Amino acid sequence: MKFPQPIPIIDIARRFGARLIGDKTIVATGINEIHKVESGDITFSDVKKYFKKSLESEATVIILSEAAECPEGKAILVCEKPFDVYESLVSDHRPFRPLVTTIDPTAEIDPTAIIEPNVVIGPHVTIGAHTHIQANVVIREYCSLGDRVIIQSGVMIGTDAFYFKKTEGGSTKWTSGGRVIIEDDVYIGSNTTINRGVSGDTIIGKGTKVDCLVQVAHGVVIGKHCIIAAQVGISGKTTIGDNCNIMGQAGIAPGMHIGDNVIVNAKTGIGNDIESGEVYFGYYGQERRKAWREMLALRRLPDLLRKLDSQDKQ
Repeated sequence: MKFPQPIPIIDIARRFGARLIGDKTIVATGINEIHKVESGDITFSDVKKYFKKSLESEATVIILSEAAECPEGKAILVCEKPFDVYESLVSDHRPFRPLVTTIDPTAEIDPTAIIEPNVVIGPHVTIGAHTHIQANVVIREYCSLGDRVIIQSGVMIGTDAFYFKKTEGGSTKWTSGGRVIIEDDVYIGSNTTINRGVSGDTIIGKGTKVDCLVQVAHGVVIGKHCIIAAQVGISGKTTIGDNCNIMGQAGIAPGMHIGDNVIVNAKTGIGNDIESGEVYFGYYGQERRKAWREMLALRRLPDLLRKLDSQDKQ
């Protein structure tokens, strides 16, 4: 998530009573989770074993619960509860705004777009030319749809990230400060749900077609011209390359990286990264030819056991 205007880090330190270590002249341009950070971003860690990862990331400002050696060109904010500071900064720029009207007056909708009855469009949504939103679709705040997009009835775009922080008192919900960005010529089938990112964006690439009843979780990035069939579940932070084909009821674990031109067969479970051009099958998924050889070997196993038993009796 990028701030509308850069924020001097010294102002943030004063506001939260944080100890400032490092370059005091830095201005922060955004805030993000560790896997999404870019130069200029703020991130945080309140677990010491992850300090090194945070400090070595692209983040320019790191909020920590203890002092640490600061890399050159960066700043550390030391405070008792880094997560609370992070949450406050996100909430400042993405405050909760309940929907109070069917189409929010801040939404920017191209005059050529078709908006059917009972569509709900939240604050600061943008909808491009010749896009068609069918009845009973909900598009929540800050989402962006390109040109010639088709959204079928019952789709939910921009729902909160299913993302919680474990605390002594239970599970604390993270504020969803990210967006959903749907590029040109995308098709989304009925009753699909697309969560916005926690602080980064969930992105559906140009020309991609998504069937009905698909779940796209927070921060997922799907490339261009992919085909995703019904009942696929894509867990948070996963990235999928261009021209991929993911067949029905496949499931993808969190944080996976799938290359270009990958085929995932139906009901396959993906629990590891996949290189470009591979075809995967099975649960957990593996390279298809290897999976088939293993299945064939299992089918032959009873005959092999009978032969071994017969040899032993001789």
